Amino acid sequence: MADSIRRRARSEREEIAPRGRRSDATADDGVIFRKGFASLTELALSGVQVTACAIDVASGRVLFSVDDHLSVPTASIGKVLLLIEVAARISARDGASASGGSGSPSARTARAAPGAEALSILNRTAQDSVGDSGLWQHLQVPALPVADLAALIGATSDNLATNVLLRRIGLDAVRSRAESLGLRRTLLLDIVRDVRGPDDAPQLSVGSARELAGLFRQLARGEVVDETTSRLVSGWLGLGADLSMVAGAFGLDPLAHTGEDHGLSLFNKTGTDAGVRSEAGVVTGPRAGVSYAVTMRFNDTGLPARLSVLDAMRTLGTDFLEYVY
Repeated sequence: MADSIRRRARSEREEIAPRGRRSDATADDGVIFRKGFASLTELALSGVQVTACAIDVASGRVLFSVDDHLSVPTASIGKVLLLIEVAARISARDGASASGGSGSPSARTARAAPGAEALSILNRTAQDSVGDSGLWQHLQVPALPVADLAALIGATSDNLATNVLLRRIGLDAVRSRAESLGLRRTLLLDIVRDVRGPDDAPQLSVGSARELAGLFRQLARGEVVDETTSRLVSGWLGLGADLSMVAGAFGLDPLAHTGEDHGLSLFNKTGTDAGVRSEAGVVTGPRAGVSYAVTMRFNDTGLPARLSVLDAMRTLGTDFLEYVY
């Protein structure tokens, strides 16, 4: 009787555990991501929705996945799509205006300097105002260049800068760019709002771990639109100060990690909302690089639940660190 009860309980736990996979163990890798998979499984058994994907940057091999096809709320991660559209416009317009010759020193200097699009000044308005993440709302300066606004989004997920850039570019253009990149389940749905009413999109953004991990791999390889666009976006994201989730396992300085540190480099974007913790990024080490995306949806009714989610994300980050180092 007791054995029967234990078997039934084990079967029920297996049914609600995340449906995921690790890559096959090899002589070089060992059994990779064992700790992370166990940690995520424990969370799923407690009712947390887990979606995750990790891809080897060089080979494109899927190393780890848990329900990575699902499109789930990703909070601020959708701002990456806005940054891609901004970078593509800077690359196209400033590149065209700086075509002063094929490969001459003067032409190379012109292309390296900020162009007209990057330096276009945008004013903030009362309609753009929003709270929570970001620095611009706390600064006195009423207007900033496009490239500086993008840097603020990359560094602090600046909500005010996001709304100002969206007012200039438009959500339709961001959605069209996402579609051109082959993204079907990853979308920026709205501007940032302090309060979402019944007529507003219910989420700022949604995304699938598979698409996000693939997108960040393409950024690392210079394949999003073109190399210049990819380099601009990864540079802005490299300023990111939020290392509270997966990237907390990498031991980097949150305020200064734009270069290599002990052979590690990182660019990432996080998303935080009530009951949502999400991160996508690329970590590169001496041995390999991993592009990853992880989203947790949980009942954020108490601090222990939130800390359990963050601890599991850092545990997975430890697995990524072991793989790349």
